[in-house]
Amino acid sequence: MNINHNGGLKLNKMEKKFLRKQSKARHVLLKHEGIQAVSYPTQSLVIANGGLGNGVSRKQLLLALEKCGPVEALLMPPNKPYAFVIYKTVEESKKTYATLNGKEIIDDLGQKIILYLNFVEQAQWKKLGLQALPPGLLVVEESVSSEDEKMLLESVNWTEDTGNQNFQKSLKHRRVKHFGYEFHYENNTVDKDKPLPGGIPAHIDTHSAFEDEIISLSLGSEIVMDFKHPEGDTVQVMLPRRSLLVMTGESRYLWTHGITPRKFDTVPASEQFKGGIITSDIGDLTLSKRGIRTSFTFRKVRRVPCNCSYSSVCDRQGKTTPPCLPESSKEAWQLEREHVHRVYDLIARHFSSTRHSPWPRIVEFLKALPSGSVVADIGCGNGKYLGINKDLYMVGCDRSQNLVDICRERQFQALVCDALSLPFRSGSFDACISIAVIHHFSTVERRVAALQELARLLRPGGQALIYVWAMEQEYKNQKSSYLKGSKTSHEDEEEINSDTSTEGLPVNHMPDGGSEDPGSSVPSAVNIKEEGCNPRKVELPVHTNRTCFHSQDVLVPWHLKGNPGKDKTVEPFGLAGCPDPSPVFHRYYHVFCDGELEASCQALGDVSILKSYYDQGNWCVVLQKL
Repeated sequence: MNINHNGGLKLNKMEKKFLRKQSKARHVLLKHEGIQAVSYPTQSLVIANGGLGNGVSRKQLLLALEKCGPVEALLMPPNKPYAFVIYKTVEESKKTYATLNGKEIIDDLGQKIILYLNFVEQAQWKKLGLQALPPGLLVVEESVSSEDEKMLLESVNWTEDTGNQNFQKSLKHRRVKHFGYEFHYENNTVDKDKPLPGGIPAHIDTHSAFEDEIISLSLGSEIVMDFKHPEGDTVQVMLPRRSLLVMTGESRYLWTHGITPRKFDTVPASEQFKGGIITSDIGDLTLSKRGIRTSFTFRKVRRVPCNCSYSSVCDRQGKTTPPCLPESSKEAWQLEREHVHRVYDLIARHFSSTRHSPWPRIVEFLKALPSGSVVADIGCGNGKYLGINKDLYMVGCDRSQNLVDICRERQFQALVCDALSLPFRSGSFDACISIAVIHHFSTVERRVAALQELARLLRPGGQALIYVWAMEQEYKNQKSSYLKGSKTSHEDEEEINSDTSTEGLPVNHMPDGGSEDPGSSVPSAVNIKEEGCNPRKVELPVHTNRTCFHSQDVLVPWHLKGNPGKDKTVEPFGLAGCPDPSPVFHRYYHVFCDGELEASCQALGDVSILKSYYDQGNWCVVLQKL
């Protein structure tokens, strides 16, 4: 589509629609990425919707771009929904602008995507930080022959007798078989007293369970594995087909490792690249469709106590017990009922008194929305964001009746509902916000389901802002205000920045009847009751306030100030007149590791991530409905 901006030109309906879309793409790039478009022709173009984050590969985009002239450089940042193209001459760039603007391209999933192009002065991209493998990590390419690979793959029988203890387990994104000892994924350990028939130990990196070396053989297909340091550094490592991954020392004991579920991996386009660290050279990145990978992981069961040099994350030296998490949706709901729903009703008035000054970046998001936008605040609490922008029509909802009552007292539109089953029509909102809500769901499936509900509410093009607590309270060598215990302009506004220290306080008035000191690392037992069965204990560590997190699933103490007997939010639960004027309640949280929120969002399939960032102890994303 050739759009001329000369004054007096009469545009048809289709051209006007295109200009609106192009203008919106330009606005989004400036707001969320700081990319400034210019109104005059240059050699460089930014291509909205043409990025790796949209599922567009380098080869596909180059085929379209090279029809307009030789491409000097194509820069495709990882996980971003845009790309930069640089031509040798302005004339070639102008031809591409006129030819491809508003045109469709087919992504690697076979879906149609419309490209929107704008001129930029120059294509700039901040390179990723770490460019070295984690210490102690080794990738050995071609460690077995193709004949050995075939033999090993054929030796795995996925259809053997289901009565065999080695029989496959069904996980969300993979199938596993255990040999030697069965690995319990709910608490990341093994029962050393109950060996299985066979000989290959299961995949685990728990210090107390296994010795130093971990060896994994990748067969059938290449894969990208993510490694993360507790201080926030992340490294993506390509494991080629038939390669051997060896983890020892720091890479085994300190760095977390995992494989993010997705259909494509971002990899170097160079043919000579095979395995190792994926660099930040955005001039040489493309998409690689994942195949079926089978890995053989070898670990040796530890028979003596671990004495590694990483006591801060060692389950033995830290004297922490791996959390025992819910095993079913019903157990998850019961845990959340006792340690989320019920607690927030109990503490509603005190909780509300600490929530009055909105966070700046959330305010920025709401004030940037077009006038008249319909916006949902899912998990609105006391409604502090519902009145930020008077030009919006906002409706709030929360699981707590008492918090919703406070919203109504403040003359806000709010209702009680469950974030997993929102009573709104699909596609009826221009934007949604979810601030400090998703981390209260106790399983991966329930967290993804809550994100899916947010996406369902959005109209095409609508945006959602999501905040969750971060595991990393020390990020890029800086402590969050939560760890500092400092008084900032918004210190009370995110839950993690307002809890007072409760070390040494009794918890005999907790709803679950626990009695542990909230300042201790002793797990708290939560009784999960099944019909006709004895209660099963779900054990979770109790977090010590103003300290780093050592577990992703924790109970966080809330010290209820004042006389609960005079608080109408407490009386329905039978605590009126209790002798302790300051009871302590425990709230369940799943704190997110770096990249985990983005991975959960990418699992939705019908959204793109416009922006992700870290904000004072929280991981945050801005989604857009496709």
